[in-house]
Amino acid sequence: MGSDLPSTDAEWRERLTPEQYRVLRRAGTERPFTGTYDDCKDPGVYRCAGCHAELFTSGDKFDSGTGWPSFVAPAAGDSVALRREGIILRRTEVRCASCDGHLGHVFPDGPRDRGGQRYCINSAALDLDRTA
Repeated sequence: MGSDLPSTDAEWRERLTPEQYRVLRRAGTERPFTGTYDDCKDPGVYRCAGCHAELFTSGDKFDSGTGWPSFVAPAAGDSVALRREGIILRRTEVRCASCDGHLGHVFPDGPRDRGGQRYCINSAALDLDRTA
């Protein structure tokens, strides 16, 4: 990470698929129930599709029924950055702390017995490392 990250928009376009670019670099959102990892139950570590930083683990993934992969917490406290957005529709954006890629949003309607948070993340922003 760090020094091997693209420094220009053109380099990001070259590194990412068009859908990954739209989500990670332009804060796009996948349509619900269309992402690769929404229904995925495989064990492993979910990494940022842009920089490969560890973001979430399969042990923290749960079925929220919303159509996007949902997690109760990031893998490490500093792996994601949160940013408040919106004036009328206030919500909290989740970004990769390493490359500043848009991942999704966090909402306070997750499982109460696991902290109450729902990190609602776009599949296009993730790569599942099944070897981890």
